Amino acid sequence: MPAEARRRHLLTAMADAGIEHMVLYGNAWQGDYLRYAADFGILEGHGIALVSSDGAAELFLDSATEAERAEAETPGIKIHFAPDVARAVGARLERVVNHRLAAAPLRFLPNWLADKGRGFALEDATALLDRLLMHKLPAEIAALRRAAQMADDAYAVFRDAVKPGRRQYEVVADIEAYLRRRGCPDNFMIIGSGGTDVFGMTPPSERRIASGDLVTTELTPAVEGYFAQICRTLVVGKATDAQRRAFGVFREALSAGIAAVRPGATAADVARAENGVFRK
Repeated sequence: MPAEARRRHLLTAMADAGIEHMVLYGNAWQGDYLRYAADFGILEGHGIALVSSDGAAELFLDSATEAERAEAETPGIKIHFAPDVARAVGARLERVVNHRLAAAPLRFLPNWLADKGRGFALEDATALLDRLLMHKLPAEIAALRRAAQMADDAYAVFRDAVKPGRRQYEVVADIEAYLRRRGCPDNFMIIGSGGTDVFGMTPPSERRIASGDLVTTELTPAVEGYFAQICRTLVVGKATDAQRRAFGVFREALSAGIAAVRPGATAADVARAENGVFRK
């Protein structure tokens, strides 16, 4: 399981760095560090995981709803509901002030907890965690592959669901139902169809799909906390010559981007390769 593999990897990294207690912060928009340690995808409020070198893990949450969910979803981790999560974690750290402590991402910690005037000192372990996050373990890669396959399968369902006369929300409902049946707990999805709507995808509306529409969607199913996103566009009915020409340009740009992906390449390198096609 990815969660068990991540925890072992984290403990090994802590031992190599001489860190005895690791503090990991997360919220709904920045949850990767917290999930890496606690295998909990936070949806609201703030959360802090405390992992000790002996393998013990605690999770502090300032939302009663999230704390209740964590109790059910994270066996083996001690859950604390703490309306003032910073001071609750601080009180816990006061008991180990003579140990080596670190935090990630330190820049996002509540100010009270990160204040250097506290009785404990937190080193910045963000770079250490970033390396763990970027270098995927075999179990993580397997989960990503399953998520990618699920996204591809869901798009096949999407193609069948898009028909003239159907409302956007009806199409999205079909995809959500399909993914839930597949055991997918989370999916970020937006859609755009026809006219200017397709240039800025939004949550589904009551707009009816018409023959000749371009329909664009993003599908982002999750498998064990790993998301795989695809963004694709189809034509309802027969494509016009202009639509075919546009498709050819985008396909050429995609091929250029894929060709630019290699060890050592940056996201900017890939973007430049793709944008070079559009600028021709």
